[in-house]
Amino acid sequence: MNYKYATIEKKNFITMVTLNNPPANTLSSSCIIELRSLLQELIRDDETRAIIITGAGRFFVAGADIKEFVSKLGEQEQGLALAEGGQALCDEIEALKKPIIAAINGPALGGGMELVMSCHFRIVSDQATLGLPELKLGLLPTFGGTQRLRKITGTATALDLILTSRTLSATEAVELGIAQLAVNEDELLKTAKAIAVSFIEGKSMTSVMRAVECIIQGSNESMEKGLERERKRFAELFLTVDAKEGIQAFIEKRNPDFKHS
Repeated sequence: MNYKYATIEKKNFITMVTLNNPPANTLSSSCIIELRSLLQELIRDDETRAIIITGAGRFFVAGADIKEFVSKLGEQEQGLALAEGGQALCDEIEALKKPIIAAINGPALGGGMELVMSCHFRIVSDQATLGLPELKLGLLPTFGGTQRLRKITGTATALDLILTSRTLSATEAVELGIAQLAVNEDELLKTAKAIAVSFIEGKSMTSVMRAVECIIQGSNESMEKGLERERKRFAELFLTVDAKEGIQAFIEKRNPDFKHS
């Protein structure tokens, strides 16, 4: 399928999604709808085991398409629809059972930073900046930013970053846990691909996807619920071909030949 706002490259079971909505890769309503459709396609695609998302050109994502807001001001329902669309996109990214890595090549602001925080692993280029400047527009972060930032950094730091609207450097983003790794600009995609490989190489997708589900869903549940989910997914794996193969390969001291089933 051809996409208007993104280019897709698949190689060695890793799918690179490059956001391409010049000049700043803003998240318009139509872009959000398309990205949600793309994610649903990739979760069903057997040739995709890990996903990397990055931006074309100088920006990762400059934010939501603010010009789109102008015609909707004065209509509360329109504001609600915009918020629901952005939250749905970020919720669906976070809930993906396949690992998804944000390779942040440039400014990730507003909705762009919110998209970043919904990804499972986040790598920043030394040219990247991150921030939630919505209060300067008389708005507030609404693609999940108030909640995900609080979960990542704690309440006090989330209040600081949102109320000051200050922009973070790559180094600061790593120090606060918003990103896991900062690298030179020319190493960004190479590093993202290497990490994606490490997530899936030599592993069965039947267990990878369940592990991602347990970790991500468990972060939004009580410990009791999370442990219950963990037990159930572990027990399910006892019925799989790959569990039998993985255990037998371990006993025989050889590499497993997983069928991902």
